[in-house]
Amino acid sequence: MTGPNATSTCSPAAKMGRHRSKSTSGSTYCISSPGAESATLSTPNNAGRSSGEEEEKDGGVLFYVNRTGFPIDGVTWERMWTHVAKVHPDGQDISKIRNAAYLPKHPVPSVPNFKPTMSVPDWLLAIQNYMKTLQYNHTGTQFFEIRKTRPLCGLMETAREMIRESLPIKCLEAVILGIYLTNGLTSVERFPISFKTQFSGNHFHHVVLGVYCNGRYGTLGMSRRQDLMDKALTFRTLSELVLEFEDSYRHYQHTLKKVKIGLYVPHDPHVFQPIEWKYLVLNAARLGREDMRKELEKHGRDMRMKILKSSSAQSPIKERTRGKSLSPRRRQSSPQRRHIHRRDKSPAALDRKPAELSTLTDGYQIRI
Repeated sequence: MTGPNATSTCSPAAKMGRHRSKSTSGSTYCISSPGAESATLSTPNNAGRSSGEEEEKDGGVLFYVNRTGFPIDGVTWERMWTHVAKVHPDGQDISKIRNAAYLPKHPVPSVPNFKPTMSVPDWLLAIQNYMKTLQYNHTGTQFFEIRKTRPLCGLMETAREMIRESLPIKCLEAVILGIYLTNGLTSVERFPISFKTQFSGNHFHHVVLGVYCNGRYGTLGMSRRQDLMDKALTFRTLSELVLEFEDSYRHYQHTLKKVKIGLYVPHDPHVFQPIEWKYLVLNAARLGREDMRKELEKHGRDMRMKILKSSSAQSPIKERTRGKSLSPRRRQSSPQRRHIHRRDKSPAALDRKPAELSTLTDGYQIRI
């Protein structure tokens, strides 16, 4: 999370050579942070910021977001190169790439094709390998803007754009791409898992795509760290999966502060509704490991029975008959679990009213 990634054969900056635009128009962009992924990244120069620019900090680290789409306009392009020259160890040699008379064409990876003979774990592995081939984005500029409040159909269009451009991606982009590539697997349920950690007085954020199939949990995603991205489809419970991430964070001296679990994402790519990113919010620092495990297991059971409903319209689900228990092992839900949409288990959370739809997102600038 706080160190460099494994050495790659091609720098993301070099891969951008074919995406330069001749446009010189201004752009509205956002300075935000890649979270714990880039804890060593320095703060960029804020000179010449546009009036529409916003600034956010995550662990004291800033990064840019390309809001103008493709082809990349001149302002965004120059800003990216200037930032890379400042933070890259070989930044003084960036001009050699920009002024090179010839650069080898970077191969565009082929999108994996699902075959009837492939098992679900093999297909998930093929998707993860495809995202790894795109590489993690180290440029300090996120190429694809992801707004969490955007309808799912719009986010799927962004996923198609990721495939067309074949540029390096970050964790939130990987979640959207993972949803798109698994839409055809109706036996696989997908849901977002977000983490907030603390290291050296700073807070960092990360998100992965949780997957559930045939009684086993796993994840898809991208990160600088191999053990903070994809997890094999081998975990029997949701709590085992989340606590595995907590153990991985401990290897990098990060303390887990919060975990947010979303609801299942519909398989229909044309639905006009946002993703439910944080139906369940757990304050790991206050709950403790055992209480958090119990809450995760309860939430996992409810998700498997498909009785949870988003604050926005979800895909058709089977609602339980009124008055029947949720499972043989648990009595009927308490009023808290029936009526509150996103359950924050931190103290005093029960006194808060359910959030409106306009507050369902905490910003798209949290990354790992």
